[in-house]
Amino acid sequence: MKAIRFSKTGGPEVLDYVDVDLAPPGRGQARVKHTVVGVNFIDTYHRTGLYKLPLPSGLGSEAAGVVEALGEGVTSLKVGERVAYAGAMGAYADGNNVPAERLVKIPDGVSDETAAAAMLKGMTAQYLLKRTYPVKAGQTVLFHAAAGGVGLIAGQWAKHLGATVIGTVGSDEKIALAKQNGYAHVLNIRTDDWVKRVRELTGGEGVPVVYDSVGKDTFAGSLDCLAVRGMLVSFGNASGAVPPFEPGILSAKGSLYLTRPTLVSYTRTAKELAETAADLFAVIASGAVKIAVHQRLKLSEARKAHEALHSRGTTGATVLIP
Repeated sequence: MKAIRFSKTGGPEVLDYVDVDLAPPGRGQARVKHTVVGVNFIDTYHRTGLYKLPLPSGLGSEAAGVVEALGEGVTSLKVGERVAYAGAMGAYADGNNVPAERLVKIPDGVSDETAAAAMLKGMTAQYLLKRTYPVKAGQTVLFHAAAGGVGLIAGQWAKHLGATVIGTVGSDEKIALAKQNGYAHVLNIRTDDWVKRVRELTGGEGVPVVYDSVGKDTFAGSLDCLAVRGMLVSFGNASGAVPPFEPGILSAKGSLYLTRPTLVSYTRTAKELAETAADLFAVIASGAVKIAVHQRLKLSEARKAHEALHSRGTTGATVLIP
């Protein structure tokens, strides 16, 4: 089969489109023939070495497809069933052997493309909004990268939960898109005094929670947007890792909370994974959250997909078609 592999860390140029042999699925695994592969910013962290993988390595952790073969001991799945996953490395390929307990059956009414584009980003939005800091109706919250893959889902979902959502984007061109996806107020992080505007929009109080996947460029400002005893949820490093800081800054700014969650920790067991995915698919089926796929490329064009991510020229989800 064809797959993307890399033997050294670096820019998009380290990604190679090669022939590989996929072994039969091992005990507890299922072989999935991919129909759509999801692309996520975390893939660039693996490629650059920010998050280290043993090399040489495959790339990507999200895909949808059809069960093609079952390993010994697998009774929860059948050949021919549509499934999706997020969290099994090697998704940039025609197929993958995945632990059966990490596969989620795709319900009727949800397309393979929607599932592949939504699993990682949508389950991330689910745990952020409903478990890390449970958003309540009537609250005003701040979500950075509002026009990104997680941001577009989170804006709709938070609005569905009854919140007023403030979003930030990196260009004026993305403002309208964010407003179409649940954001009541959208600020250009490059040109607006966004910390001041958040304070103004909240009557000087600040927000109870900031969801921040940007990292270094927004960390200090995010703290300044928080109300007393507010929580900064730092879940990504798009602009680079947050530098070391003195924890006393959290007390000085109002007894703040800081957490650095990951999807892996929130879908640690098969039960947690199933419940998270079921909640996501239910809100999609209700029509309250729509999944926007704005970039579709061939699997062989993975380098191009990563170049687009780095340029911050993408909106919504990006998928690769094997």
